[in-house]
Amino acid sequence: MAQQAVQKNTLYVGGLAEEVNETILHAAFIPFGDIKDVKTPLDQATQKHRSFGFVTFLEKEDAAAAMDNMDGAELYGRVLTVNYALPERIKGGEQGWAAQPKHFLGRLLLRLTTHFVQNAVWADADTWFERQQQEEEMQRIQAENQAAMRAAEELHRKKMAEERQGEKEDETEMKDDPMARAEAE
Repeated sequence: MAQQAVQKNTLYVGGLAEEVNETILHAAFIPFGDIKDVKTPLDQATQKHRSFGFVTFLEKEDAAAAMDNMDGAELYGRVLTVNYALPERIKGGEQGWAAQPKHFLGRLLLRLTTHFVQNAVWADADTWFERQQQEEEMQRIQAENQAAMRAAEELHRKKMAEERQGEKEDETEMKDDPMARAEAE
């Protein structure tokens, strides 16, 4: 069984959001070079695209640059999978996914797994970093609040001590002054 040749200037773009049409797909890939054609095959029943499309560049180098930059990129909230496209499947023939050698599917699975693991690690790292920043901010605010509470408590203690001292002085004056004692009785 002969292995299918990849079309080096046509890219398969998977993971398209429902809102993405051929115009949007063209606009997303045009920064990488001149585009010959954009197709988003439609589902016969729903007449909507089937979450994938094909972008054909005039130059192979432009297709390679687009694949390197857009594989794993996000478009309309969905992560894109961008690979070289395989030749169109001939109805009734042995071409297509089922006829591919198992090592090709294994490499594809490995690439997809690696891609998702790497993105998950970076997403986790970003989330961890944001949480660390939030925790540091919360600790700083808590420390400021605790310092303010300690200062307020100290001020309250001083006031209470001054009031008690004032009361003691009044009592001492009353003991020493017979006239003040008589007035208090």
